Amino acid sequence: MAAQVAATDIIIGIDAGTSVIKAVAFDLSGRQLQTAAIPNRYSTTAEGAATQSLPQTWADCAKALRDLGEKVPGLAARTAAIAVTGQGDGTWLVGRNNEPVADAWLWLDARAAATVDRLSNSSANRARFEATGTGLNTCQQGSQLAHMKATTPELLAKAAAALHCKDWLYLNLTGVRATDPSEASFTFGNFRNRQYDDAVITALGLNEQRHLLPPIIDGSETTHPLSAPAAAATGLRAGTPVVLGFVDMAMTALGAGVYTGDKDAACSVIGSTGVHMRAVTSEDVFLNAECTGYVIPLPAHNIVTQVQTNMAATLNLDWVLRLGQQVLKDFGQEASHGDMVKQVDRWLAQTRPGTLLYHPYISEAGERGPFVDASARASFTGLSSTHGYADLVRSVIEGLGLAMHDCYAMMGGMPKELRITGGAARSGALRQIIAASVNAPVRVSSREEAGAAGAAMMAAVAIKAYPNMEACISEWVTPLLGAAEKPEPANAAHYAQLFEIYRDTRQQLAPMWKRLAAARSSSAN
Repeated sequence: MAAQVAATDIIIGIDAGTSVIKAVAFDLSGRQLQTAAIPNRYSTTAEGAATQSLPQTWADCAKALRDLGEKVPGLAARTAAIAVTGQGDGTWLVGRNNEPVADAWLWLDARAAATVDRLSNSSANRARFEATGTGLNTCQQGSQLAHMKATTPELLAKAAAALHCKDWLYLNLTGVRATDPSEASFTFGNFRNRQYDDAVITALGLNEQRHLLPPIIDGSETTHPLSAPAAAATGLRAGTPVVLGFVDMAMTALGAGVYTGDKDAACSVIGSTGVHMRAVTSEDVFLNAECTGYVIPLPAHNIVTQVQTNMAATLNLDWVLRLGQQVLKDFGQEASHGDMVKQVDRWLAQTRPGTLLYHPYISEAGERGPFVDASARASFTGLSSTHGYADLVRSVIEGLGLAMHDCYAMMGGMPKELRITGGAARSGALRQIIAASVNAPVRVSSREEAGAAGAAMMAAVAIKAYPNMEACISEWVTPLLGAAEKPEPANAAHYAQLFEIYRDTRQQLAPMWKRLAAARSSSAN
């Protein structure tokens, strides 16, 4: 049980995601009390840029906290600690006076593709991967800084620090420039000691930019007080301990059950992107030959997550449902996204498994897991006149399951149990497809805001409400895992056969993606 902390009974978790910035109030035993959310805003261009305003992000975060205060009586006086996590990767540059240098480059930004190709083909890349456990892709700050150095050096000349989203919010909350062990080590360091690694920085060609990397702090051990300006902006009490959480992938996995002491359990977040994770000790990390994926430390001694991330997961489902909406609209009928989602289980029941193959690479940024290719694009294989709209929907969902299988295979094998979270996890039929795709029982976490909860758990340990993270997990996480849903054996056997075709097809398609990208570029000019 949580120890009592005098006069305060709430921890606030902030999760600054790509779509929404949320502020969530939890009691000290992990019960979610209230949530306030502000839609996030970012801009994209045809050239692959995806950028976000730093001042607007802080303003939105502060408003989310003020809105939370309107929902929770006496929030300021009751708050024991505040913890912040946020969207990973990306580059948030600040100058010497902590003012933004320019809009942030987000993880969605694809402009560094040529730089990624160059660095990935260098002789130093394998050693970089052996240290970080993380493959290069256009999302990462290291790749983006290297690309800025080559193309926009004036930005780096103005910069005093290269932060991530949560780091920028922490700076505004506390006045302290810092980053956490997770993003520091998977981008610029070594997952074994959670520190920066000079060989990695050299491999990225960023020795001259070494001074931009902020100090590393572990928020489960170190806090800083909420500053007076931040207190005025948020309505909270100056001096309240603030915790810098790990990156949102790690926090969501922690809150959803990736690490509960059960051997060979894994966790997948099925949201706009697909994030597939397994918790292992540093000694048990499987480093694949292709140099892909992430190794991200957790706020627990010597425990890391191996991660493979699909650039797009439910974005594929959103796309196919929009097609249906558009056809209905053309015939004078309206259907909301929610109306379409309600039909998904019915469409799955009307169709047979595995009659059509779909590769879910629908993102304009291509794919980053379990392979990295900015030119990768989605496709159907095996389409015939017998297929209808329901078959397309089933194929897209099966594509998500097969992409998940592809990711876990690149981490060394299928899990013995899979915990899932994200909006798509609500569908029983979709859960069965996922269970069959990885041939493992599936359990759903009932934790609504897993990312904010993971950050709040770090705060709970930091303020000594729990003696260690394992004790916090036993109360905040394990009781919220639902019953195991086993896969149907015949479907599991069918999807195992289908996966071999799926993998071979995507390998054969790779040269075609590059030719299509060149053709698109030619037509644009």
